[in-house]
Amino acid sequence: MAPSLATAFSRRWWMAVTAVIENLLFSAVLLGWGSLLIMLKSEGFYSYLCKESGNSTVQNLSEAANGTMVSPTAKEKEEFLQMNGWTVCKEQDEMLNLAFTIGSFLLSAITLPLGIVMDKYGPRKLRLLGSASFALSCILIAYGAKDPRNLSVLIFVALALNGFGGMCMTFTSLTLPNMFGDLRSTFIALMIGSYASSAVTFPGIKVIYDLGVAFITILLVWAGCAGLVFINCFFNWPLEPFPGPEDMDYTVKIKFSWLGFDHKITGKQFYRQVTTVGRRLSVGNSMKNQPKELATQEGNKLCLSTVDLEVQCKAAEESQSFMHSIFSPIFMLSLITMCVTQLRLIFYMGAMNSILESFSDRDLTTVEKMEQVDTYTSIFGVLQLLCLLTAPVIGYIMDWRLKECEDENEKQVKDPTQPKKRDRKIQKISNATRAFIFTNLLLVGFGVTCLVPSLHLQILSFVLHTIVRGFIHSAVGGLYAAVYPSSQFGSLTGMQSLISALFALLQQPLFMAMMGPLEGDPLWVNVGLLAVSMLGFCLPFYLLCYGKQLRRQKQEREDDPKIYVQINNSTNSEAFV
Repeated sequence: MAPSLATAFSRRWWMAVTAVIENLLFSAVLLGWGSLLIMLKSEGFYSYLCKESGNSTVQNLSEAANGTMVSPTAKEKEEFLQMNGWTVCKEQDEMLNLAFTIGSFLLSAITLPLGIVMDKYGPRKLRLLGSASFALSCILIAYGAKDPRNLSVLIFVALALNGFGGMCMTFTSLTLPNMFGDLRSTFIALMIGSYASSAVTFPGIKVIYDLGVAFITILLVWAGCAGLVFINCFFNWPLEPFPGPEDMDYTVKIKFSWLGFDHKITGKQFYRQVTTVGRRLSVGNSMKNQPKELATQEGNKLCLSTVDLEVQCKAAEESQSFMHSIFSPIFMLSLITMCVTQLRLIFYMGAMNSILESFSDRDLTTVEKMEQVDTYTSIFGVLQLLCLLTAPVIGYIMDWRLKECEDENEKQVKDPTQPKKRDRKIQKISNATRAFIFTNLLLVGFGVTCLVPSLHLQILSFVLHTIVRGFIHSAVGGLYAAVYPSSQFGSLTGMQSLISALFALLQQPLFMAMMGPLEGDPLWVNVGLLAVSMLGFCLPFYLLCYGKQLRRQKQEREDDPKIYVQINNSTNSEAFV
């Protein structure tokens, strides 16, 4: 049986710790494709597409008999390379990379429908489906490895399920921070950091594989671990979506049967609802002069109806429609920021080997250059763990001083003897502004280091690339959680992820331009991307202006408070809250 929200709240720390571990092992593991590719080629996947070395021997003997023996070219030598007894070739690489393209596309494109489904049905069912899909993907790869000559095609289905399952677990974990109140942005950053750091999973598995453990055994154990994720979700994740901290107090559950309430409400909702009852009672006498309206209110003189309660509780959340959120300036500018940042980061990941090779010492041989590039690529893979370590920093920036702010649901009750508290919404906007300014400065610094043709300096580029990749997702997630209703978080994040993923496809023509007309020199492409990266400052600039507007409106409300109204048709002005 699924636990209640109150039970899930009591287990929130266990759920958060396990979610981080599960993200590391099962979310975006396809980002470590390079290591998986080596293992798949070593197991013979699509090796039958390569020419057999025996055919070459027959051809060479016939050429020798005719006196037309020709030394093999470098391309012919490449065709007969072997890994673990299996022939490897370019055609094999192309087919396996096609399977990776499908899996990685699902990893990004599936975010929008997943967000819509999660906002409506909650995270539990999606997480169960995602863990089952991931386990099935591991089983399919293991089954294909038993007979790669006939079952290599299973890799397409397996990687598609891998990408789908990984994104299901990533997306559902982003709703969990709602149970941590003012630390929500910090935990969102932690979840995104563990998602971004999952690129180290396949390199870690390759280390185990190199130690002699069978590939099939590794995959079956991994599938079993995914089964543990399924069990953990089944017993600990509730059916209901996690409400935002402003919408619900998980620790208080009261049933007001004596007031005619036939359902449970929470502590913070209690204040709003009883306040509404007081207003109803205060204007009860005025209804006597309006018998028609009084008739429609039969049975509601002393208590609030269920319908009215639902309207009162949801009025604030429903005041902003999804389409209004989509076309809001903050969301549109966040799209620009994410598109530009994603293109900058993904181009570097895709063209990294070529960029590093162009920065290598020209006196080195091709083999020595490749060994040098492999070393730096390994360093880049290890540094992906920095996402997990640095992402909470941006979350802390997003949550800065929120505990010192007044509660949004208790603004009407003010004690003049108490010091004036900060406005929560204004503080959230200020924190988001700082987060995006900091992230964009790091992105510009990354662009500058990419312009310098020094291999040693590229280690700094690796660090900045990893930090920015964790920061930008955490900052955007924290901004959406702060500005938009919690019921729209999944849909908005999915829309943003889908559009930015489509825009990032421009990295392919940029790569072709670098390798073609620019003859492998990345300088001018990096200059252009550095210039485009400046568009990322549009969002923090707008947030600065928006924050000033909110402060001005708050000051106007404080200078001209209108809390007194005339009621009961009397000459006395009475105040109510």
